[in-house]
Amino acid sequence: MIYEKILIEPVLSEKANLLREEGKYVFKVDPAATKIQIKEAVAKLFNVHPISCNVMVVGGKPKRQRNRAGYTPSWKKAIVRLPRDEKISLFEGV
Repeated sequence: MIYEKILIEPVLSEKANLLREEGKYVFKVDPAATKIQIKEAVAKLFNVHPISCNVMVVGGKPKRQRNRAGYTPSWKKAIVRLPRDEKISLFEGV
């Protein structure tokens, strides 16, 4: 897979901001991507050395629009842990 297509977008939430202080970065990733592919993509795109990668599938939430019930789409989330001395400048605002 192409590295730019594996990482779809960073997740910017309060919980993700708290994890970032611990050296963990959260990304929305391609549903077909594996842990190894995600670690390689983060390493190549941001010039860092990931230690670990935790992956989970976030299920869709029930929603209603007028009289129709449905669900928001499910998506895959990855939490990538970096060494203490490394940071991703995209998140730091540098």
